[in-house]
Amino acid sequence: MTREFRQVGVVGLGTMGAGIAEVFARNGLSVVAIEADDAALTRGRNHVENSTGRAAARGKLSDGEQRELLARIDFGTDLKLLAEADLVVEAVPEHLELKRAIFSQLDGICKPEAILATNTSSLSVTEIAVATGRPGKVVGVHFFNPAPVMKLVEIVRTVVTEQDVVDDVEAFAQKLGKVDVTIGDRAGFIANALLFGYLNHAASLYESRYASREDIDAAMKLGCGLPMGPLALLDLIGLDTSYEILDTMYKQGRDRLHAPTPIFRQMMTAGLLGRKSGRGFYAYDAPDSPNVVTDAHTPPPLDVIEGARPVEKVGVVGSGTMATGIVEVFAKGGYDVLFVARSSEKVAKVSASIGRSMEKAVQRGKLTEADRDAALARISGTSQLDDLADAQLVVEAVVEDLTVKEALFSNLDEICAPGTVLATTTSSLPVIEFAAATSRPSDVIGMHFFNPAAVMKLVEVVRTVSTAPDVEATVLDVVRRIGKHAVRCGDRAGFIVNALLFPYLNDAVKMLEAHYATADDIDSAMKVGCGYPMGPFELLDVVGNDVSLAIQRTLYLEFREPGFAPAPLLEHLVTAGRLGRKTGKGFREYT
Repeated sequence: MTREFRQVGVVGLGTMGAGIAEVFARNGLSVVAIEADDAALTRGRNHVENSTGRAAARGKLSDGEQRELLARIDFGTDLKLLAEADLVVEAVPEHLELKRAIFSQLDGICKPEAILATNTSSLSVTEIAVATGRPGKVVGVHFFNPAPVMKLVEIVRTVVTEQDVVDDVEAFAQKLGKVDVTIGDRAGFIANALLFGYLNHAASLYESRYASREDIDAAMKLGCGLPMGPLALLDLIGLDTSYEILDTMYKQGRDRLHAPTPIFRQMMTAGLLGRKSGRGFYAYDAPDSPNVVTDAHTPPPLDVIEGARPVEKVGVVGSGTMATGIVEVFAKGGYDVLFVARSSEKVAKVSASIGRSMEKAVQRGKLTEADRDAALARISGTSQLDDLADAQLVVEAVVEDLTVKEALFSNLDEICAPGTVLATTTSSLPVIEFAAATSRPSDVIGMHFFNPAAVMKLVEVVRTVSTAPDVEATVLDVVRRIGKHAVRCGDRAGFIVNALLFPYLNDAVKMLEAHYATADDIDSAMKVGCGYPMGPFELLDVVGNDVSLAIQRTLYLEFREPGFAPAPLLEHLVTAGRLGRKTGKGFREYT
């Protein structure tokens, strides 16, 4: 029979432990909450009272329900108060010896049938379990912060955890209204193993001054739909906590992608720990405040951009989905647009597609009929590249093939007037290769739109070592005028978004390949635990495994980082023709 957990204990009442105690009390359980001393106990009690107070203020709890919830929690400083607990969850700081000492004490205090659980996010549950005389009744129960809000719980079984313990804890998590995934005991489990490699990579981009903190965060929020940018998230988690998690994962797995980038240690030494200290990657108006304030590193606003060249007419080369969307965006932004397609039939097809897209926008109330008509009047098409001679900005959006693009830029160099800005929408090829194909490399720049271009707000503006400052200023000004958000970066594989996104996706494939967790559990962990709009395998099947493999190969060839080598499983799926939704089969099968 399934165990009944009537009385539960929580050891450690920091933000996480207090949140776990609140979750238990919200579900009608009797909770014994333990801290090391009276001062820590007071802070923990305040965490619970403030959290439930905010819920009451928002109408999610009545005043009476808040009082009843708080009455279910008994606060104390003596572990012996846990003697009758059916389940005890430890949530103290991430120090192995501290956790082992607590578990050893709990083993002597708690009744023999009690389950002992650790909320560790990175340490070995097995090493904690063997500090007791009941390792079979020790399990990892990893809640996510804030525990009352986040639905995911990772249940971590060791090689000696008894099956009935796992079954009972799974049933308990479900009664709490949580989504549980059960996995083995390895560094980082699912979510942290995938999340912190990505966060570490983002910190290294900032450390190398490849892009500003604002641009890195905006790129991942706008380009991938993430709830927070990576550097803001690191500030929320805490730079010291993040360092400990990465260091633990690196020591266990020896994956260089988990080796903490040096900036963590530097910032910790300087006391820049994130929100809790009032300064981290960003500056905050007070410790523990979420309100970012301007500091010496805050870039000036892009409302007025000096040095931009005048642009009235824009040319777009290409007739695919991306090119069609870009034409629509420029026309809605008030520019006269001439697009070039290979034939008159394709010109007609692009025009019809843009017309349908704008009609849908009118029907949804996102565009007035007058604005639609004005935008359509600004668009014209041709099959002759020479017709671009009077454009001040030409955007290339043809097939992602280096030879094709180089030939196109060579032709544009001959056709376009001096001073014309030549831009490429490439997502993975070196922009400098196209610049070198012209006699005017200073006029060439990357202008990477995201698909669908009419909807996605992000544009990565990619400068090469040859790009002139006024060319970058021109593109930044154009992006602002068409209502998009520009992020600036240098010319290297992946730019910002793909350089951070695809190694994370590759790590997820490696995790599946190792049979550590199912695709469903990995997707659930990242969606429910981290707030991602799609799990990695859902996203891979949407992007296309062939496209993902090509990008991952490009990243590997550029950086020669062993961890960027494409996962063999990804290679095998592409070889087998399982490319994702477009072929009906990828990591999943589609009807």
